[in-house]
Amino acid sequence: MTGADASLGASHSPLTQLVVEKVRERILDGSLPQGHRLVEGRVSAEFDVSRIPVREALRHLAAEGLVTIEPRRGASVTRFTEEQVLELVEVRGNLEALNAKLAARHKNPEQITKMRRILDEGNHLADTNDLEALARMNQQFHGVLCQAAGNSVLKEVMRSLRDRTELLFTPFNRDRCRQNWEEHAAILRAVLNGDPELASVLALCHVQNAANRSELD
Repeated sequence: MTGADASLGASHSPLTQLVVEKVRERILDGSLPQGHRLVEGRVSAEFDVSRIPVREALRHLAAEGLVTIEPRRGASVTRFTEEQVLELVEVRGNLEALNAKLAARHKNPEQITKMRRILDEGNHLADTNDLEALARMNQQFHGVLCQAAGNSVLKEVMRSLRDRTELLFTPFNRDRCRQNWEEHAAILRAVLNGDPELASVLALCHVQNAANRSELD
């Protein structure tokens, strides 16, 4: 983290939520790698807040699975075992497949328009290799795809799961950013064509490809 957000303490929004959002953002864009220690004093100094909202924010992120809090060691960005990685990829792959299948059935015009816009911007960013922006756009694409599925229960389950798996995939986007957006385009075409089965298969393969890329690095 940098001192760029040191003015957070002056914000009128709830401090705990602000710290949650800022720390989550840095975890998901790879700025804070797995295993990185999150020392309360340092985080509070960087964000110009007391330790209380920092402590609460770290507990919140621990409940999401992004942070691990251990006695006497404190908080750190969660480090996943190989078995946990396989389990997370398996679950996310199948749920993203369900998202795409439902989205292709509903073909919600508003959500499709949003995905087209995100796809255009993502393709442009893939040429610039701006990994931080690409990570944000990737999250937006999958978030809108989930909205297009029209299932509130699935949407809630996917939120936490997507964050934890993005933590695994983000560091490897540099090597596959172009392929990543080509796969997004294929999923969107299947949704537009109203082909639930193809959309499902493409979404599952998309997650598996990202996982396979991470295993090679």
